[in-house]
Amino acid sequence: QVQLVESGGGLVQAGGSLRLSCAASGSIFSINAMGWYRQAPGKQRELVAAITSGGSTNYADSVKGRFTISRDNAKNTVYLQMNSLKPGDTAAYYCNAKLGYVDGSEYDYWGQGTQVTVSS
Repeated sequence: QVQLVESGGGLVQAGGSLRLSCAASGSIFSINAMGWYRQAPGKQRELVAAITSGGSTNYADSVKGRFTISRDNAKNTVYLQMNSLKPGDTAAYYCNAKLGYVDGSEYDYWGQGTQVTVSS
């Protein structure tokens, strides 16, 4: 079994900052990529940022220049530093890990979600 445990969400005023963390544990052979998605009420879940094991990153256009994703491979942990937060960033944020296995297969695992609320 694999678990993703998230932390760091909360309530912040517009312009403020938050840092999310997500630690993966359990039967892990390799983690190909980790990332953060978010889902606001009535909207589809969307990619916020992702990072590969080699450090390549990908960001949603709406967060470029404000959010930074980073990863500690030794700790199987991914971070999301969120600066200059806007009310439009309010959502439940979910950690995602794409785990690779010896047979070449890959599976998605998800965290339980952490709420980020930005007040105007």
